[in-house]
Amino acid sequence: MGKTVVTAALAAVAATRGASVAAVKPGQTGARDGEPGDLDAVRRLAGLDDVHEFARFPDPLSPAAAARRAGVPPVRLPEVAERVRELSGDRRLVLIEGAGGLLVRYDDEGNTIADLARWLGAAALVVARPDLGTLNHTALTLEAMAHRGVQLAGVVIGEWPADPGLAMRSNIRDLETIAARPLAGALPAGAGALDPAEFLLAAHRGLAPSLGGGFDAAAFRDTFGLDKE
Repeated sequence: MGKTVVTAALAAVAATRGASVAAVKPGQTGARDGEPGDLDAVRRLAGLDDVHEFARFPDPLSPAAAARRAGVPPVRLPEVAERVRELSGDRRLVLIEGAGGLLVRYDDEGNTIADLARWLGAAALVVARPDLGTLNHTALTLEAMAHRGVQLAGVVIGEWPADPGLAMRSNIRDLETIAARPLAGALPAGAGALDPAEFLLAAHRGLAPSLGGGFDAAAFRDTFGLDKE
């Protein structure tokens, strides 16, 4: 749920600053018609009604595989790009939440969120896990972005626990080293279960000033990191 919580946090904080915001999900997998999807969580947490889901598939697979299994046409990301451009015409911010990682396929031609970001000239915010495995996953994602000319908006830890373990605390410094910049935020684990007012506070505390919040990367590092031990 990390990506969805971060999407909701960005929307909530931007809305408090008077920005017109829309949220887009090119392809929702793992949910049938009538069941709640990721944008329903964004709607509830951020109080955002301007949400747009362009395709839905019941199986919890990649969008390309889920479309094949359902026997329906896949998500056409070039068409999604056109619809996002239309939305951008009268919204200050359009947030796009992917399914899976940067290079998850949306169709049998191999189009991915990286391609969508490149076509739109959009920066990508990487939502990282805090635990073991995140350094390799994040490094590969950033390398793939750089190779494809996708701009990095920052790295946010999507679910930071109240009592982080040794590996998580060590990963703070290494995530910043991999990104070559301070963390752009850390949202608390369980934020998705908060009520909207509590969530807005958590969002503001968990996002860096560059994203509209008040997160202090140096203070976070000093509090949880291992540098002073």
